[in-house]
Amino acid sequence: MDQSDAKIERDRPALYQLAKDALRLWPVPQDATLELINISENATFLVSASDGTKTILRVHRPGYHTQQTIAAELTWMQALSTADVIKTPAIIDGCDGARIQRHQISGQPPHNMVMFAFVEGQEPDQSQSLESLFHHLGGLAARLHLHVMAWPLPAGFTRPDWDIDGIFGGIKRWGNWRQAPYLTPSMHTILEEAEAQVSRLLRAYGKSSDRYGLIHADMRLANLLVKGNDMRRVHVIDFDDCGFGWFMYDFAAGISFIEDDPQVPYLKSAWLAGYQDIRPLSDEDLMMVDTMIMLRRMLLLAWVGSHKDADIVADLEKDFGRVTAQLAERYLKDQRY
Repeated sequence: MDQSDAKIERDRPALYQLAKDALRLWPVPQDATLELINISENATFLVSASDGTKTILRVHRPGYHTQQTIAAELTWMQALSTADVIKTPAIIDGCDGARIQRHQISGQPPHNMVMFAFVEGQEPDQSQSLESLFHHLGGLAARLHLHVMAWPLPAGFTRPDWDIDGIFGGIKRWGNWRQAPYLTPSMHTILEEAEAQVSRLLRAYGKSSDRYGLIHADMRLANLLVKGNDMRRVHVIDFDDCGFGWFMYDFAAGISFIEDDPQVPYLKSAWLAGYQDIRPLSDEDLMMVDTMIMLRRMLLLAWVGSHKDADIVADLEKDFGRVTAQLAERYLKDQRY
């Protein structure tokens, strides 16, 4: 355990104390208890009470989102739910009527927090066939994108851009992939070439309103809850990374961390078929899907290097750069034909 990991472990009791102390800000039973579900960009807790009440408390990472960007996320979730576009968890107002609560304890910075209704269901199992799920997800994404294209953004609405600058350029929202662990010089070389090719194609593709707009940007398996075996009964539970990006990026985000799975070509076909049942795509759109996959994978490589405290990083980091370089080599080879 390095120094940063040790600090995270030391800070977890303080995180629990912060969340426990903040429960009084919402109308939850006094005997409610907390269980940490995961730490990624934020800390997510299950809140349970003896009367069976369950809710989800999200404690935002300081400095990642402002209250304004969190408010925009919640506004879009509410709009999608009201329009019956996609099933999202209900947002639970605090005792003062505000959706976003802010709390601080001694020795910790102020944290923004949001509480959501608990949703029954299970994360889809990667070891099972996922084609029917991805066909449904493609349709969901198409409906979401159609809603975005027709929805006037409210005044003051602001979310990040998942574009070249946000991923590779001056912003690098999740860090620099070059600082990811276990990268060799040969891996660096192939990844530099992949970044250049991805950037070139994205600039040529452009940002017209029929291909770029507000997207979920993280509709991966961990952010889905399926009830029973019916893949059509799926809740999308995390809009924390929603922002402006290319519509086809939503497929790439859907296969996050499993880009090398043998199922991926079939999942891609299923997602695109489901999407085009709702909204047609151009040949240019279809040709850009593999570039979106490479873009997302390199963003995840940066994330692995900059998020030592995320629960899944320890299991990923040793091989993630090597596999990413292999995917980049295959991507560049395919681009030459």
